Amino acid sequence: MSGCKGFRTFKERGEWVELQFMAGAVRKGFRVSKPWGDSSSYDVGIESGERILRVQVKSTDCRTQYGYLCQFKPNARSKPYTLKQIDFFAAYVIPRDVWYLIPAAILLGKKQKKAVTILPEKPKHPERYKCEELPRGVGVAVAGRAQ
Repeated sequence: MSGCKGFRTFKERGEWVELQFMAGAVRKGFRVSKPWGDSSSYDVGIESGERILRVQVKSTDCRTQYGYLCQFKPNARSKPYTLKQIDFFAAYVIPRDVWYLIPAAILLGKKQKKAVTILPEKPKHPERYKCEELPRGVGVAVAGRAQ
């Protein structure tokens, strides 16, 4: 599988990416937890005060003309994610070794997005994109193709 460089399956790559996210969060001083099994809608829990933030971890190495395409949908047999299940998506752009932490409300709002192009740099033609405003301090750029 060409998209799994170094891994036998996408599932194996996904497990590795989850471990990378958890290790990075611990290094930054967060407490993390992992739901038992594969039946939970989120991959990692992050303690935040009295709450546990539910994080769904995704990854991409799919380069497009404008950035990296990242899919934010469960497998084909599952229902779409909802805001009752997930608080954040953590997207890892493998070739760039960069993480993007995206509030779930941006992707799962009224116009649910199943895939977006993550822009690692400012696009050459920003007028072609409809960029989402992110809360202050999140520090990520996510854009979907304008319709």
